[in-house]
Parts: sequence; structure tokens; C-alpha cells
Amino acid sequence: MVNLLDNSHSESLFKDGFTRKMGKFTLYYKPYSLELKHVFTVASNSRTSTPVVLVALAFENYIGFGEASMPPYLGESHESVLSFLEKVDLSSFDSPFLTDDILTYVDHIKTGNTAAKAAVDIALHDLLGKIVGQPWYRIWGYNPENTPNTSFTIGIDEPEVVRKKVAEAEPYKLLKVKLGLDSDRRMINTIRELTDTPICVDVNQGWKDKEQALEMAYWLAEKGVVFIEQPMPKEQVDDNAWLTERSPIPTIADEAIQRLSDVHFAKGVYSGINIKLMKCTGLREAKRMVELARELELKVMLGCMTETSCAISAAAQLAPVVDWADLDGALLISNDLYEGMWIEDGKIKLPERPGIGVRIL
Repeated sequence: MVNLLDNSHSESLFKDGFTRKMGKFTLYYKPYSLELKHVFTVASNSRTSTPVVLVALAFENYIGFGEASMPPYLGESHESVLSFLEKVDLSSFDSPFLTDDILTYVDHIKTGNTAAKAAVDIALHDLLGKIVGQPWYRIWGYNPENTPNTSFTIGIDEPEVVRKKVAEAEPYKLLKVKLGLDSDRRMINTIRELTDTPICVDVNQGWKDKEQALEMAYWLAEKGVVFIEQPMPKEQVDDNAWLTERSPIPTIADEAIQRLSDVHFAKGVYSGINIKLMKCTGLREAKRMVELARELELKVMLGCMTETSCAISAAAQLAPVVDWADLDGALLISNDLYEGMWIEDGKIKLPERPGIGVRIL
């Protein structure tokens, strides 16, 4: 059992943050900034840091940890997440086992704010797992041996920097390469000078012309690329469907698919979907998205934002039931605060600790 006030690591982590007593629950939260090891460039922007809000939810002698990560395109910020968390009031709930009731209430506090909602969802799941003494992959009945390899992300950069990033990624069995600019072929050719490791590419809506996108798809297939993530703007529905029908490799929806209600839309437009906790409000909905995608015969990728090992380890609980995983967000930062899931010979390894399996460093 872990009591926040009796735990020096937890107390130190949240001492400069906010504390709210809500009946039998206590909510702790604190803004934090993740520092990236390299400038991170995608088709639409570059950044050196990502704002997050660290969260803890206590009930009796147990505490669960959560996190909200807010990259620019999500439209959330420290201010918006803190404002949302100020509105959360769990005083009407007597038990954390009222999971659906609690998370339905949280979801209806305000539209949007998916990362803030995910922080509460993750903390609640961590709390519950600790109460029952089991990790969530075991509660769900998943085999931890079935986790896939995780990809390691290489942002858009000059060839000398790309070469350095490829060297850092040597232990990984799948590279995720950001594309979407005029330098796309140069990026791939630079990597192929150094390694034949399989590649997946994330265009971040950077391609605009379907004919050129199809030409790139064939070229990328020849270069050992296994799938293309969000090739064209999500608004170009017909063009994305046209490309998917003709592409020699699968297309995966990212920006086009946010929550459970969007999953049916992907059928016939993309080959699969990328599920991220920060987009879909957390583990409860992510699991439902996996199940619906399978019913629709869609491929499933499990992704992340730039996050600490807290949110990454939460997402990893679903790793045994997905096709691909891109859970390298904590590997790209220099100031992680937790330890949890880890990578061994490129493969996701899940800790046997209860809840989401994290502990404060």
C-alpha cells in the first residue's frame, strides 16, 4: 500500500502542485515540461519540449499515477488541463470500482480536453490495479509474451543528424520515420545507407496529391517500408480511400481517428488505426477501440505522444493485442520521472507490478 503523504518520492514530486480533497478521493496534479533529446520535427512543426501535467489519485492507502501530454496539434495546454482538473469532483463516488460511472462523469464535464481526461483515466486504472494487486494486462487476460516490437521515431532532419539518430536506434527492430516535406526521399535514402531495419513512415498529413502519394507508396515499399501513417490530410477522405485501395502497403489513420466514435469511419478509407491514450481519453476507451477495430477487420497500431514512462506504461498494457506499437515517447526525453515498461532487444516488456506498473524514480 502506498500513501502519498508517507512516500518521500511522491511527496517531493507533487509538493509544488495542487491538491484537492474530494470526499474519499484526493487529486494531486502539477504542470511539468518534458525536454526532448533532439529537436523534434514533423511535417507541420518543430519543438524541443512538450508540456505535460502529472496527476495522482489517492483513495484510502492507495495511489494511482496518471499524465496528460499536450503536443501542439491537440490544442491543449498547461492552462486548459489545470482548468479542467479544477472542475473534476469525485466526492459523489464512494468507490474507485465504479469505473464506468466515474469516467463517464469525467468525459461529460466538458467537450474535448481528451488529454486531461486521459490523465484521470490512467490514474484511476493505476489505483484500481494496485487495490486488486494485479497489472492491467493480467486483469484483461492478455499474454505479456505477445507484445510487439516498438518502433523508434526519427524526426525530419539534416542527413548528419539523421545518421546520429539511426545509430541511437540500433537496438530497435522497427524505425518510425517522419515524412511529409520535400526531403522525404533523402530521409529514407540516408537511413538505408546505414541499415536495412524495417521502417514505417508517418507523413502527418504532409502529402496533398493522391497520385504523388501513390508513387511514393510504391517507392517506399521497395525501400522496405511496412506501412504509411496518415499520408494525406484527414479532410481528403476520398483521396485517402483511393490511395488505400491501390497502395502496396497498409495506410494507418492517426489524425483522422481520435475516439471510439471515429473508428467506423476508418473502414474503407484506411487499412488500420493508430490509438493514442491522449486522443481517446485513456485506457477504457482505447480498449473499446481495439475491440471495435478488430470487428471491422482493421489493423491496430498503438501510439503515443511525447510522454513519461507513466503514460507509456499505461498504453503498453494493451500492447499484447495490437499489430504494431510506437511507444518510444519516454525514450525521446531527457527528464523522465518514472520507470515502468522497458524495451529488451526491441521488444516491449511489461513489469509485473500492479496497476500500470510504474514507480517514481
